[in-house]
Amino acid sequence: MTLRAPDFADKIVALFAERDAALTDIPIIQPADPFLDMAGEDLRRRIFLTESETGANLCLRPEFTIPVCRDHIEKRAATPQRYAYLGEVFRQQREGGAEFFQAGIEDLGASDRAGADARSLADAHALLTRVLPGHALSVTLGDQAVFEAVLSALGLPRGWQMRLTRAFGSQKLLQAALDDLANPQGAANLPRAIAGLVARGDEAALSEHIATVMDETGISPSAGRAPQEIARRLIEKADLRSVRLTDEAMGALKAFVAMRVPFAEAGERLSAFAAENGLILDDALETYAARAQRISDEGLPLEALTYDAGFGRPLDYYTGFVFEVASPKGTVLAGGGRYDRLLTLLGAETPIPGVGFSIWLDRVAGLKETAA
Repeated sequence: MTLRAPDFADKIVALFAERDAALTDIPIIQPADPFLDMAGEDLRRRIFLTESETGANLCLRPEFTIPVCRDHIEKRAATPQRYAYLGEVFRQQREGGAEFFQAGIEDLGASDRAGADARSLADAHALLTRVLPGHALSVTLGDQAVFEAVLSALGLPRGWQMRLTRAFGSQKLLQAALDDLANPQGAANLPRAIAGLVARGDEAALSEHIATVMDETGISPSAGRAPQEIARRLIEKADLRSVRLTDEAMGALKAFVAMRVPFAEAGERLSAFAAENGLILDDALETYAARAQRISDEGLPLEALTYDAGFGRPLDYYTGFVFEVASPKGTVLAGGGRYDRLLTLLGAETPIPGVGFSIWLDRVAGLKETAA
């Protein structure tokens, strides 16, 4: 049985038109590799995979951002462009059903990033307000760029910066990474030959040795990671184990990710944090302040907005501003953020900034039924 669009879909389409976002049509069957490479572990494990007659990896559309961006690139469309969508997405192991509707807007190519970020949040809030009149909504804001600036200012090696940034958006993974950083584990129990190559950081020789062992034991590289990737990861892990943060730096990092304050106070709190810990965050804080002003200009209920320094979203392509809008009981109804590197990774010839959001329409419908 085909899933039917919610009965309030016409209100959403009308808002798209009011907001100058063109409704776009995206095929349900999509190439799987972009999602597997860029969507994040949480989404990757829930994708419905299949193959074409030629053996190409395909999947049922698990979200809209990547397909909308690919479609924009393939059509060589001019920028800026605002694309709206309303349609089914498919995810395994999902409470509420594997097939459900999402709606949203992707804003591509806007040079005024602060304004586009604020408009994306305002669009999401306006859409939910339109279909849920009278419901109090709460908004959580985060900023991966500020988090990365703090990691850099604390002098963390690039390997640790990358691991912590990958964990941003998952409280569980972020806490595990912080625990490992606070209490580095000892050297891995590796065979002597491999341990020696790891200790020397000789990636080429280590890769060759691993390839030989795999060949001798009949393990095909196609069955898992390639020897080069295994070698790189082993050396990276050894480098991470050698890092020791001072108690002051670790205290500052933990204090930062624990910061959760009303949006109206966030700018001052971030500046105070930088001053108290002797960190130079000028560029990141200037960008944050410009966006905060534009958000204030949108006329949103600022008392409902909270800044959470440790808040991110579990999709690998986000690069900066992120947000979620929730019901009074904490059900997340909408989520979005900025993804300035995504279109380049998908094949765009020149960098194209992007920001957007998605709304889970089945959750909205459930809230409407409860209130009826």
